[in-house]
Formats: sequence, C-alpha cells, structure tokens
Amino acid sequence: MRLESIVAVLAALPAALCFQEQAPLKGHGKLHGATSADKHAPSYRKALIDLHRNLVTIPSISGDEFKVGQWLVDYLISRDFRADIQFVEPREGTPEGAQRFNVLAWPGQYSNPRPRVLISSHIDVVPPFISYGIDDGPITKDTVIRGRGSVDAKAAVAAMTIAVEELVAAGRVKKDDVMLVFVVGEEVAGDGMITFSDAAHARDEPPSWHSVIFGEPTESKLVCGHKGALFCDLKVTGVASHSGYPWLGKSANELLIHAVSKILETDLGSSELYGNTTFNLGVMEGGLAGNVVAASATGKFGARVAIGPEKNGHLIVKKRIQAILDEVDKDAFEMTCNPGYGTVDCNCDVKGFETLTVNYGTDVANLKGNFTRYLYGPGSILVAHGENEALTVGDLESAVENYEKLIEHALSNKS
Repeated sequence: MRLESIVAVLAALPAALCFQEQAPLKGHGKLHGATSADKHAPSYRKALIDLHRNLVTIPSISGDEFKVGQWLVDYLISRDFRADIQFVEPREGTPEGAQRFNVLAWPGQYSNPRPRVLISSHIDVVPPFISYGIDDGPITKDTVIRGRGSVDAKAAVAAMTIAVEELVAAGRVKKDDVMLVFVVGEEVAGDGMITFSDAAHARDEPPSWHSVIFGEPTESKLVCGHKGALFCDLKVTGVASHSGYPWLGKSANELLIHAVSKILETDLGSSELYGNTTFNLGVMEGGLAGNVVAASATGKFGARVAIGPEKNGHLIVKKRIQAILDEVDKDAFEMTCNPGYGTVDCNCDVKGFETLTVNYGTDVANLKGNFTRYLYGPGSILVAHGENEALTVGDLESAVENYEKLIEHALSNKS
C-alpha cells in the first residue's frame, strides 16, 4: 500500500493514536556501504551509517517533512517494525497539497501496543538545507559526517532506532515495551509533539508509558534540565513628526531601543542550576525614512527562562518585562506572547553518565503527563544550527550504546 492510500484512509479517522497496520511504502532506496578500517567496529556500524545518511540526505525543513517521514516509515516496516502515521496540521512552509505527520513505530506486530517506555526525537530541521558529506577513506570512529540535521536531530533518530533493533534482537527488551515517536515541527512550534500529546490524553485509557527518552544534541551527556522559553512580539506606537522638530512627535524606534536597553540591564530571573534568564531581540523594524520620526515599530524577542516552576516560570519573566515597558511608556507598547514554560527538569541520576544543563528548548515540555523524563543525544548544540553542523561516527556509535543503557534503565525502574 502506498502512502497516498494510507493518507486517504487515515484522514477519515479521529485525531488519535490510530495504530493502523501498514505495508511498506515507496522503496526507501539502496543503502550505501561503509568500508570499515576498524576491526573492533560494532556489528551495526554499516546499518547505523546507512540509516543516518539516508535521513540527512532527504531535506526536511520544518513544515516540509513529508519525504523524510515517508522514507522513515518504509524503512521501519522493512526492519520488522509496525508503523503508523499521525497527521499534524500544515504550517508555513508546507507545500500545497502535502501532508505532515508524526511517525510512530514499535517492534513486532501488536495492533494495540501499550509501551512502558517511549523513545522520541524530531525529523524536522532548520534552514537552509546542507548536503550530506562524509570524510573520504575507510570508516573509523574519527570519521566526520556533515550536513543539515546530521546532529540535530537525525543523529538521535538513527541511533535510537538502531538501539531498539539491537535490544530486541538480543532479547534484552520485550517488543511491546518500547515505542519510537518521531515528530515534526520541533524546531518551530513543537506542533508535532503537541499533537501526539493531545491525542494520547484524548484516548479512553490513560497513557501506558512511565518513562520517555528524548533525543537532542547534548554532547553525549545526560541532561538534568533545560531553560524555559518565552517568545513574544512587540508593537510600539509613537507619533510621527518632522525630524527637525522631534519634540513634536514620539519616536517608536527610540521607545523600543530604550525599553530593550533597560530589559538587558535587568535580572529577569536567575537560579543556581540554570543561571540567568537571557533576552534576545531577534527582529527589529520601524519607521519610514531618516527624516521622519517613527510612528510605529515592531520587535520579536526570545527569552530563555532560568526560573521555575515549569508551568508558570515564564509568566514571572513576562510580568517583569511588562513592568519595564510600562515604566518606559505605559501607552506605547503592546506585547503578544506564544505559550511558554519555565525551567524543565529531567532525570539525570543514571550511573555511568556525565551530566549537564542546557539553555535551549526541547519537546520535553510539550509532552504532558506524569512520567520520568530523560534527555540525551550525540553531537553538540553549538554546531547544530550552523553551516558547520557535524559529528563523528564515534559519536553516533556511543549514542547507540547509551540509548540502550537508558532504555534498559528506564524499564528496570518500574514494572
């Protein structure tokens, strides 16, 4: 059955975890070989590099994830997983007529799985697309792999998948204990994970999982938590006048600059674990001409929230920013914010892992419920959105081993 047929069938179903059986989709392409120069290379090296290569080679900028999702479903079914697609609303960047969907998969042929542990990452990437590349010569642990998504987060997707395959093949986990959840939209609005979360909690029975392992670039360390997020638009209203007589007007540009300057000088919220809340004015526009006092201005900012609780720590930061805007000019500013969250705590008490906290946001906060949360992945966030995004084969292989450890640890903690 081709994906087009599956789309037609599932479109008529409610927005929930459908768990509809699927046959392989369009051919997922020939897997490339990898000549290894390391006699101690793990048995799965070729499979891991091939999977990672195919994922990175397929462009999947947020909103346009159809092709990589299509390929991934086909691959998973070919590897004896049962797979389902879960539709997500189109967004800016989605080609006309194209579908967006999360990929859900589990080992074996259970029609209604009740997994105890979820393993999740995202298949969308930031722009622009950067082609896949790998060092010439025989493959070693030091071989470097490049390309958009090679780190964030297709490295996690590949390593998680191979880890589950290895554990199941070795009989170290039961097939119905785990589920892979690969979502779209994490880089923009988290709409893929929000869709999955809403559907899971809309079912008649509560979610079965007690632990979730999230994949993001964490320098191969286990994350104890990450900062929260607050993203807002600012609209500033002034009064136009001739620039030779600026006192006759009120410059919206000057008001915005003055307010941002005060915000940057203010402690918006700090904690011992997460440090200071940071503020970034990412977009600033205003005015018509150099000889006209600006009647309007706009700005877009992102604050990385260093205080909790997760549910409303961002609201404390928002209140402090609003107080500064009111102090500068209580009538000039209008602030509109997206849903945010305070600091997000994760479980990092697992033997054998180095730990850290990170400043970026993840889908951890978008999956609601009472469960243990782990955040781990290969590669560094410092290269993740840049033109030099890259990691080594050794990074990927270490991630497979560590995801195996985390899965087994999570399963052993609760029955």
